[in-house]
Amino acid sequence: MRFLITGGAGFIGSHLAEHLLQRGDAVALLDNLSTGSMENIRHLKSSEGLSYHLDSIENRQLLAELVDDADVIVHLAAAVGVKLIVESPVRTIETNVNGTQHVLEAASKKRKVVVTASTSEVYGKNTNVPFHENADLVLGPTTKGRWSYAASKALDEFLALSYWKEKKLPVIVVRLFNTVGPRQTGRYGMVLPNFVKAALDGKPISVYGNGRQSRCFCDVRDTVEALARLIDTPRSVGEVINVGNTEEISIEALARLVKERTRSSSPIEFIPYDRAYEPGFEDMMRRVPSIEKLQALTGFRPQTPLNEIIDRVTAYFQSKSEPAHHAATSAV
Repeated sequence: MRFLITGGAGFIGSHLAEHLLQRGDAVALLDNLSTGSMENIRHLKSSEGLSYHLDSIENRQLLAELVDDADVIVHLAAAVGVKLIVESPVRTIETNVNGTQHVLEAASKKRKVVVTASTSEVYGKNTNVPFHENADLVLGPTTKGRWSYAASKALDEFLALSYWKEKKLPVIVVRLFNTVGPRQTGRYGMVLPNFVKAALDGKPISVYGNGRQSRCFCDVRDTVEALARLIDTPRSVGEVINVGNTEEISIEALARLVKERTRSSSPIEFIPYDRAYEPGFEDMMRRVPSIEKLQALTGFRPQTPLNEIIDRVTAYFQSKSEPAHHAATSAV
């Protein structure tokens, strides 16, 4: 099969490309490198079946050509990370909504399958855990910029499902829950890489809020496996599906576990949300997926243990710092 991955040089996109190439598919990547990186796909550049385009989905002509050449479009290009969302709400909304509109429009002309990546953020302040795909979305007020990301992704879902209902465009909407693993950057507020990096550097591990808020972390290999299986399952079309791990941990406990796994002496510090993000910042206390639907459709459920995930992220950061360390040593 021939795939187009938007945001293909990003964290999840690069892992998905790797997976698809390994099984013999042709993969075209489109990325403007706003949050992606060439470093993520450098090891894939010699792969037969890979092509990449450093451009934006705003380039409608290029997008149309790439969609034309693909059987399946996996739309991962988006503004990501709480930090980026709080700092650049205009870019968040425009990137997410306009980008998805362009992709759906181009795909609908040729009835190509589109996988749209959404997020657990859309559940907002819903407290009915675990979150089922048909649950209410409970967002905060429009005066709090923090909710602009969730609102933009919810609109993406409405848009994708409308294309399915009205134009019979085959779409699959996946709500991703905290996908983590090697190659993820902490630059935009991703909690696990930030914790691991701080622990390895001997710097304070910064926990925002009181640390009692809890999350479930899904290994990127499991996310990619789930995506690939959903694409291969015709019954997924027109559906919204949670993709995540159900192992829940508080952020304070995560900080302690990272400290223990990395054998770090870093102190754990608590930073109020107001100082970390913006005054009046709101967060969800728990975010746990129901993954019964994913399992019913594909027979698969993500279950890589958190200890293993932390060790993989740790090994990644250690492998990245070694050459720099050698260079510094030889320069002395």
